[in-house]
Amino acid sequence: MNRPFDLGTAGGFRARRLLDVLIPTRNRPAELAVTLSGLAAQEGVPGFGVVVSDQSDGDAAYRHPAAATMVRVLRHRGHPVLLTRRLPRRGLAEHRAYLLAASAARYVLCLDDDVWLEPGALRRLVTAIDELGCGFVGNAVHGLSYADDVRTETHRHYEEWSGRPVPERIRPGTPQWERASIHSAANLLHVTRRLDLPAGAWRAYKVSWIGGCVLYDRAKLLDSGGFDFWRRVHEKHQGEDVAAQLAVLARFGGAGVLPSGAYHLESPTTVTERDVEAWEVVLAEEESTQPA
Repeated sequence: MNRPFDLGTAGGFRARRLLDVLIPTRNRPAELAVTLSGLAAQEGVPGFGVVVSDQSDGDAAYRHPAAATMVRVLRHRGHPVLLTRRLPRRGLAEHRAYLLAASAARYVLCLDDDVWLEPGALRRLVTAIDELGCGFVGNAVHGLSYADDVRTETHRHYEEWSGRPVPERIRPGTPQWERASIHSAANLLHVTRRLDLPAGAWRAYKVSWIGGCVLYDRAKLLDSGGFDFWRRVHEKHQGEDVAAQLAVLARFGGAGVLPSGAYHLESPTTVTERDVEAWEVVLAEEESTQPA
């Protein structure tokens, strides 16, 4: 069935809302439909916008009936949606820079196309960044196939902020860099269970970086350079989110938010050519420009 389908326009979408969700996607119609369904079920953050930018080899994933239905549900519930194509592909960082440029919102949520958000997750993230005043907050994604794989040795890397996050300069080889191990498998889920927080409570904890679901203060992300480093890295890269977050951490601080309402769909990656770590290139450039 080919019903009329409004893609939206960049000019009509760009407005000073509280929040826009930025989703890059490629060759994942089923996963995109699930991701959009999670957004459609969110409450407590009225009128947030959604931008989907597709780099699929064939038809855009958002034209699949399941994904298209979720787009219509989002619009029916009062959420502007912009659907775009970004071809030819120039790498992950360029794709994120393109999505970021589409928004004029106060906050932007960089959400991967294989993450389902439970109801209430978006409201918790917005509440956290409002109260903490830092550059970003995030929900590390749970891999529920690891729910019975308890790795207690990683739990020592969980450390809460006692007040507002402060800027941190984090580099590989430091104890702070090892914080990322708490985000593998279902480690954070196990930490959450151990803490046994009362209903509605949340905690901010120290991070080195977070993958999959990160809410930025857009102005602070832009002040930190955004994803403009895409021009300086080979297009076959990964780790662009790490590079951006390290820059924001150094200027404005950041935090993970527990409990996380983000769940990884555990689908095979569509990024199969990963010759370069973008964060390594960016950090090497920074080191080379430091005074001797």
